[in-house]
Amino acid sequence: MARLAGKTCVVTGAASGIGRASAILFATEGAHVIAVDVDETGLAALSGENSNIKTRTLDVLDQDKVEAFASAIAPVDVLFNCAGKVSAGTILDCSMDEWRSSLDLNVSSIFYLSRALLPGMIAKGGGSIINMASVISSLGAAPDRFAYGATKAAVIGMTKSIARDFAGDGVRSNAICPSAVDTPSMRARIDVMEDPKAAYEMFSKRQPVGRMARAEEIAEMAVYLASDASAFVTGSAMVIDGGTWA
Repeated sequence: MARLAGKTCVVTGAASGIGRASAILFATEGAHVIAVDVDETGLAALSGENSNIKTRTLDVLDQDKVEAFASAIAPVDVLFNCAGKVSAGTILDCSMDEWRSSLDLNVSSIFYLSRALLPGMIAKGGGSIINMASVISSLGAAPDRFAYGATKAAVIGMTKSIARDFAGDGVRSNAICPSAVDTPSMRARIDVMEDPKAAYEMFSKRQPVGRMARAEEIAEMAVYLASDASAFVTGSAMVIDGGTWA
């Protein structure tokens, strides 16, 4: 039986990577998916993958547009906040522009979407909010990931706060915390490094299993958290890291 049959799910950052893989898997599992991104080309390619996927161009950094989006759709069952960015460098390398952009995309977008869609979930009697965090967060650190780690720690904090405040309303809130994932954005970062082949091997060997995760593997975790199988799971930071933090 389809694990998400009858559920309406919003997925942000859906044009590529984990967001794309999750939108496709959600739809395969019977959900009606509203896939949002600013990448219209990527959304166009996604729309042909499954008839259960409807795409919407949305700038998740624009609070007014997010609120208008929420007002234009029926209450949803699942929100997967997957949009985000990875910034490199220490605190001494982090410019104010990079700091603000990391906070905006990795943290404020979750605030905007969750606040806009949460009332509808409460009115429906419950729902599931899934936030993309990382093992580089309050769980641990990595070199040259100051802004990224700080913002992903904030994601875990927001996740737990929402879980505690709205458990009585039937709303669950959980975070997914991967290690390195082999996505187009990861490949793009590797390709501009001095030795891309060595960099790929380095990122792969960070995981004791000897490789990076596939986007589809993270999507499986998202499906679990979206489904009724995880009805007793809330406030959790779900680590999926190939043994990195074991």
